Formats: sequence, C-alpha cells, structure tokens
Amino acid sequence: MRVVVQRVRHAKVEVDNKETGSIQNGLLLLVGIHEEDSEEELEWMCEKILKLRIFDDESGKMNDSVQHVGGELLVVSQFTLYGDAEKGNRPSYIKAAGPDKAEELYEKMISYFKEHSDVNVETGVFGAYMDVELLNDGPVTIILDR
Repeated sequence: MRVVVQRVRHAKVEVDNKETGSIQNGLLLLVGIHEEDSEEELEWMCEKILKLRIFDDESGKMNDSVQHVGGELLVVSQFTLYGDAEKGNRPSYIKAAGPDKAEELYEKMISYFKEHSDVNVETGVFGAYMDVELLNDGPVTIILDR
C-alpha cells in the first residue's frame, strides 16, 4: 500500500463538476493499493496516518497529529501511484490491485477511519475521473509505503 499524505489548509474533489468531498485543515490522502495488500497493511497504514505527527504544536514544531488538531481527512483512490515507468515511456500498472480488490480495501480504509477516530472523513469516487484541488500547507508531503 502506498499513500501520499499532504498536509493541507483545504482540499476538494469534484467528479463531473460536482463536489464529492472537501476538507479544511487536514490531510489529503492519495491512496494506491498494491496487488498483494491485505487488511494487515490497511490497518497499519490507517493507524500510522492517524498518529502521524506532522502538524505544528504551540511552539511551531511538528508534534501534533490530525486527531490532536481536530483536522479532517480527504481520501482519494489513485492506482497510478503504482505506475512503473522504468522501461519505456508508458507506465505499467501491473502491480496495482485490480478494481474489485482495490475498491474493497479503499472502502475498508474509509470505514476504519470513521470507526477508530473522531476525524471527519470525506472522499473522492473510486474509479472516477476526479479533479483534485488543494492548498498544501508547508508544504508538507509524506509518502508512506507498507
């Protein structure tokens, strides 16, 4: 599983010019599911994201988590995170999970955040062509692999 975590002041997702999710002050999560991922990787990733200390505390040091600052999550599926462009110029996506498995784990990720935290969770639409708009805060961008 690969997740690009971006600390944002605000972010939103639109599908067909309709907003499907938007947040203020939180984390935009671009989520790629690997063909070999299981619920073990999913739970590890969710806990890591919820506890990741990348928000400034009162002294300006990155010591606080999204939960601690009352932030929000915007979860967006992105199979292209497993694009392999080592050979040739057209990326191969064979390491990305197929749509059925990827959607199942994506939905479980959303459920996990909702069940294990008080953080507001917004989403994109799995498999849709999405427009993602964000204002990166910092910028702070972390890539998590499991």
